[in-house]
Amino acid sequence: MLIKVFGSAVFGVEATTITVEVDVNKGIGYHLVGLPDNAIKESNYRIAAALQNNSYKIPGKKITINMAPADLRKEGSAYDLTLAMGILAASNQINVKRSIESYIIMGELSLDGSLQPITGALPIAIKAREEGFTGFILPHQNAKEAAIVNDLEVYGVSNISEVIGFFEETETLSPVVINTREEFYKNLNFPEFDFADVKGQESIKRCMEIAAAGGHNIILIGPPGSGKTMLAKRLPSILPPMTLHEALETTKIHSVVGKVRETGLLNNRPFRAPHHTISDVALVGGGTYPQPGEISLSHNGVLFLDELPEFKRSVLEVMRQPLEDREVTISRARFTVTYPSSFMLVASMNPSPGGYFNDPDAPVSSSPAEMQRYLGKISGPLLDRIDIHIEVTPVPFEKLSCTEKAESSVAIRERVMTAREIQTQRFEELPNIHYNAQMNTKQIRAFCALDDASLDLLKNAMQRLNLSARAYDRILKVARTIADLDASELVLGHHISEAIQYRSLDRDGWLG
Repeated sequence: MLIKVFGSAVFGVEATTITVEVDVNKGIGYHLVGLPDNAIKESNYRIAAALQNNSYKIPGKKITINMAPADLRKEGSAYDLTLAMGILAASNQINVKRSIESYIIMGELSLDGSLQPITGALPIAIKAREEGFTGFILPHQNAKEAAIVNDLEVYGVSNISEVIGFFEETETLSPVVINTREEFYKNLNFPEFDFADVKGQESIKRCMEIAAAGGHNIILIGPPGSGKTMLAKRLPSILPPMTLHEALETTKIHSVVGKVRETGLLNNRPFRAPHHTISDVALVGGGTYPQPGEISLSHNGVLFLDELPEFKRSVLEVMRQPLEDREVTISRARFTVTYPSSFMLVASMNPSPGGYFNDPDAPVSSSPAEMQRYLGKISGPLLDRIDIHIEVTPVPFEKLSCTEKAESSVAIRERVMTAREIQTQRFEELPNIHYNAQMNTKQIRAFCALDDASLDLLKNAMQRLNLSARAYDRILKVARTIADLDASELVLGHHISEAIQYRSLDRDGWLG
């Protein structure tokens, strides 16, 4: 007897429906075709034990299973439940009263028939709804994640016996129901880190506010203990809350690597801080079977690279294209996947191997030559893609011992959100542009027009600092954001002046 059941495969952040055709006929043998990997080939042992322990069995006949489309490689153990239900239905061991072809069935089987969680439940659920399936049966650990998708019945199960009872109509399963919008806004938690905890560093907080308002990349240069990491960790607290669309997009990426499950919809912007020993594949994504990297996991959030010169040069260089295009494409011989990677880069670094500026009173002093050599580990093209460079100086004792609370993240966030609203209105007719950092050259010319005095000021700075054309665009973008924070329609001279100050690494003699 021939039976069709349906599963799903995830490539990139999109799912593809897999038709599992099970034919049980006269003869002997178990034949599994359709480019399965080793985990799927081994599934017959798990399925046999799970069925045996639940009073069923793999029939002693010829079983042929085809996973279509046959030219698409399938991987992972999530097809165990799909195959097991196909075998039971095709061998008439269960009396299927409910249409098994109307459901996507996924789950990894333990030997006792219980189910282990899977990855990629959210993109699978989205695809199931698109293709008109009635419901999605999966392990209960993933049910909350998949139930984000409306107009699809999602059933979380803990054992294969529950699935059998559901299709025989001897057991009733209740679909998991989540009001996505209500859940999203109810759990919009404020991050635990607050700028009110940061003593002093008012100028750096101003830079952080500008970076958050325009979505600009920023690098902090300063000695140990000056507060670089502390400031970076608090940046998400002043970013505008994610929209529902951004939350779904971000959750989808985290679902692919199995980082969602019980939490359901992500509602706080991601903050990723990989160690400097990370490989280029782990950062941008890839592998034999490509998975999202850190830059994609920080999509719609912040990627923090602490001690930037300590990262391998090859790792930093692979970020250049994603920083510009806001997506990363991974190509293999048989397929290509694209992951979104629209993130804010926050980097920090010491100015020298010893950690201090060229200061004779510093505990470990470095010569200007050593400092230049240390900074030379970071390529010019990468620095060009970072809009704001700012020096962080140590906080004096008077500021540290001050008991007065600094301005809170809530107050800063209000100003940031006001500036973002101005940008939303400005770019409402441009579908892929949401804030100033995303502007291309054409939009910069349209929205960052300068008067003659401002143009002369920028011209002098370009000539004296020997800035590149990309740096010119970055200054205009930052100046546009500063003008938005001032609620100014025009980019004025003092906006340009402040933006030029935030190109520390472009200035000759900045080391003193």
